[in-house]
Amino acid sequence: MNDDTEKNALHYHRYPRPGKIEVTPTKPLANQRDLALAYSPGVADACEAIAADPGSVADYTARSNLVAVITNGTAVLGLGDIGPLAAKPVMEGKAVLFKKFAGIDVFDIEINERDPDKLVDIIASLEPTFGGINLEDIKSPECFMVEGKLRQRMNIPVFHDDQHGTSIIVAAAILNGLRLTGKDISKVKLVSTGAGAAGIACLKVLVSLGLPRENMIILDRDGVLYHGRRGGLDPHKRQFAIKTDIRTLGEALKDADIFLGLSGPGIIKQEMIRGMAPDPLVLALANPIPEIIPEEVFAVRPDAIIATGRSDYPNQVNNVLCFPFIFRGALDVGATSVNEEMKIACVYALADMAMEAAPDTVVAAYGGASLKFGRDYLIPKPFDPRLILKLAPAVARAAMDSGVATRPIADLGAYQQQLSRYVFESVLVMRPLYERAKAEPKRLVYAEGELPIVLRSVQGVLDEKLARPILIGDRDRIASQLSQLGLRMRLDDDVEVVAPAAAGGSNTLTASRLIMNGFADGLICGLEGPFAGHLQLTTQNLGLAPGVSQAAALNIVIVKKGVFFICDTAVTPEPNAEQLADMTLMAADVVRRFGMTPRAALLSHNNLPGPEDASQRLADALALILEREPELQIDANIRADLALDQTIRQRIRPDSRLRSEANLLVMPNIDAARISYDLIKTLENAVTIGPVMLGLAHPVHILTSSASVRRIMNASALAVVDAQVCAAARQ
Repeated sequence: MNDDTEKNALHYHRYPRPGKIEVTPTKPLANQRDLALAYSPGVADACEAIAADPGSVADYTARSNLVAVITNGTAVLGLGDIGPLAAKPVMEGKAVLFKKFAGIDVFDIEINERDPDKLVDIIASLEPTFGGINLEDIKSPECFMVEGKLRQRMNIPVFHDDQHGTSIIVAAAILNGLRLTGKDISKVKLVSTGAGAAGIACLKVLVSLGLPRENMIILDRDGVLYHGRRGGLDPHKRQFAIKTDIRTLGEALKDADIFLGLSGPGIIKQEMIRGMAPDPLVLALANPIPEIIPEEVFAVRPDAIIATGRSDYPNQVNNVLCFPFIFRGALDVGATSVNEEMKIACVYALADMAMEAAPDTVVAAYGGASLKFGRDYLIPKPFDPRLILKLAPAVARAAMDSGVATRPIADLGAYQQQLSRYVFESVLVMRPLYERAKAEPKRLVYAEGELPIVLRSVQGVLDEKLARPILIGDRDRIASQLSQLGLRMRLDDDVEVVAPAAAGGSNTLTASRLIMNGFADGLICGLEGPFAGHLQLTTQNLGLAPGVSQAAALNIVIVKKGVFFICDTAVTPEPNAEQLADMTLMAADVVRRFGMTPRAALLSHNNLPGPEDASQRLADALALILEREPELQIDANIRADLALDQTIRQRIRPDSRLRSEANLLVMPNIDAARISYDLIKTLENAVTIGPVMLGLAHPVHILTSSASVRRIMNASALAVVDAQVCAAARQ
């Protein structure tokens, strides 16, 4: 890890408060009555109910949505045996993924115990606390023994993600690779390097799917697993040893249909790949450097189908595709274990999902890329919001069918609908935009190119491969700042530097002219000077988009309840009906760019249209919007509580066009918009994105002096995606 990345990572973990997780109460504690119910004497009633009926613990406590992420720190990521204390940041990170992707609460538990039997005793004693156990980063072969004994002793799901998460995704990729090439799983030959926890688990699942053990040649660091090999064959490896004279990897790969790599970088050579069977399936999963890079494979075998563990190649094998949703389904039916039936159900759900046509919202989230079953799309994308809707019900159904569910779900269709609440309140909302930007980076010009925060942000943009940056500023001052900050970017090679206009010309004006003359595709500005000045310059020089009467500013807030888009927070004090209609439709397009379905509410202080001017403007705007986009989910002259609460709205306004809570909130004037945004941002400790400028002829994002590195990077990703859309429209 380079020095700059290390500094950023340490700063991220330390500020504004150390760590990545916290415990938040789910019940009010506003008065003495609440306190009496939460604790003594009211808590005694819940205790007595559970004592009388242990199954009711799911009704009265958080146990049924609480998972323990547990390690002893003996095999942490690529860091090795660093101990439980140093493993804690990784376990907190796993906790965040559980919460973000599936709404599951986690306590991370780092145990200072290397003796496997004692470790089993400690973990087993925690059963009253948790609805499930996720074992993490325990070295092989102890991990097999620990998980096996815990599964026997505990009556809740125990899941070693390093083994089973990887095995499920690998199996889905192989299953679809064979579907694509028309090969029979019972007749293919597989060669695998790596016989650790993940490798053995993958092989076991593939056997369950019908791949015969005798068709597998497995190698560990000491060579081929064959009958009679001396040393190094524990019982888990021994079950995959075969009778063979093959002793080298090159010999093993001759005429192989599948290579599965869970080992180390660069161990596969091109000549080995050259000798594989037609349409070979190559899963080179060592990370960050695979066993062989895809370019080397295609150079000798253009008919190959490739998967890696990396996000910059197609078919990424990433455990986040699986583990949150396995636990979501298991917890929701009160499963006593995660059994083979549940894992195989997850394999088929994942594989089948890749064969389905992706909805427009998912395609939009990934930049319109072809998400169609084929060589570059064997498994879904890690940030596909459909994962929880497909995998959790499949796991729940398998748990019920196999008899391990203690709380069966009567209506799985209704259950799937309930799961939709997790989709956009949990998915890391900017990630699909980052993936889309990386697919086709554009030239972004940063007006305040000398500022340290801009330079740190641009380093992040380069690291993420989001854009090709252009910095406006004095070259010597920028070079000096880079040296002082310890940043790695190289002037001219990584970034272009353009001097400000002579005679005191504005940097934003210089940047705008670069766009006008075709030297840049988008602009980030506003970190110095008033917002209005930057807006005036960019509007005058770049102009408005065709058919747009006025620009607008859209701010995005991400809170526990979900993602909300607030408009117009910075431009027009009292928008007329036409301006309201324009900004609503432009904002709806931004919502779609995030892969979401826009549900707009033109908010008012009253639910009934009145004689006042604002009410009429909203009504007129609604009519204009429906003329242009009649299918849009939208309501007008509606209070915020009605717009955000489906139950209240169905009772008071049953004919509303909104079919769920609004996510696009259009305010009657700039005061309401800015006040609402500031209140939500502050009271909810929200993650914010924006302002996103709407209606300009070119991608421009005017930030403020308070912008953070993350906000500048987010604005950069959005600007690149905007530029991609503009380029597509011109073709």
